[in-house]
Amino acid sequence: MSDNSVRELIIIGGGPAGYTAALYAARANLNPLQIEGFQWGGQLMITSDVENYPGYVDGTLGPKMMEDFRRQAERFGTEFVTDDATRVDFSTHPFRVWVGDDEYQAESVIISTGATARQLGLESERVCQGRGVSYCAVCDAAFFGDKDVVVAGGGDSAMEEATFLTKFASKVTVVHRRDSFRASPIMVDRARANEKIEFVLDSVVEEVLANEQGAVRGVVVRNVKTGEASELSAEGVFVAIGHDPTTALYRGQIEMDEAGYIITKGKTTETSIDGVFAAGDVQDHVYRQAVTAAGSGCMAALDAERWLSARASLAQKALATPAAG
Repeated sequence: MSDNSVRELIIIGGGPAGYTAALYAARANLNPLQIEGFQWGGQLMITSDVENYPGYVDGTLGPKMMEDFRRQAERFGTEFVTDDATRVDFSTHPFRVWVGDDEYQAESVIISTGATARQLGLESERVCQGRGVSYCAVCDAAFFGDKDVVVAGGGDSAMEEATFLTKFASKVTVVHRRDSFRASPIMVDRARANEKIEFVLDSVVEEVLANEQGAVRGVVVRNVKTGEASELSAEGVFVAIGHDPTTALYRGQIEMDEAGYIITKGKTTETSIDGVFAAGDVQDHVYRQAVTAAGSGCMAALDAERWLSARASLAQKALATPAAG
């Protein structure tokens, strides 16, 4: 089935960036279609308490916040497709986006499919998400004041997370599978110099342990060289093994960096394709916060509206110009 109408704007993705873009676009009368994904809401859907988003004075739950974002975009007329985009074609105009066999066309597209934190792949990790297992120290460190926590990872992200956590936690134990680090020497030196940080090397987290209430109480770590397993007491586990941008759908059609993040031009959300814009974590490997994603969603909607207006103005001028001869 195909929707033969050509829309002004399609937004792909359903996190803070996508819903903010939809809100601004809908209020600008662009009548956006948002292909929000089957699992809409992004990483906030596996986040329990959110206390650092402006306006939520008493904090809120991640899923509740995304429901609020979605309802606000819907209030102004955003149309939703609650399924995943499966194919795009940016080589022709209007742009074409498929959801299974259904095809949609638009003058402009905003990509806001986000990025996913890499996980350890443990069932016990999944069960404890939002109950002590976290993927963002900046987001959740304040919940672990005077508590022992574990950081899994050995790159710059792990060293940065561990160092940040020492502002709150009483002890931070970094668990890394090798005896050397992928992190830059300066980051490692900074972590080693912090008296709150300890290291368990040549080891992996094999299981996350929970108490009777389902909250984290520790981890089982296994030494990869000796096979010996031991238990570490902790009330928080921060997994810091990297993020993967959700950009496979656009590979080969749009300019990306080596890690797969979409490259945007200067201080805009413009991409290498005229009329296609990118917002949120899909183009941001530095900040990765809900509030920065929402901000770039606003930027993308404004950029798209201005692009559409300029395009319409050029078309009107072309029609008004008498033919030569």
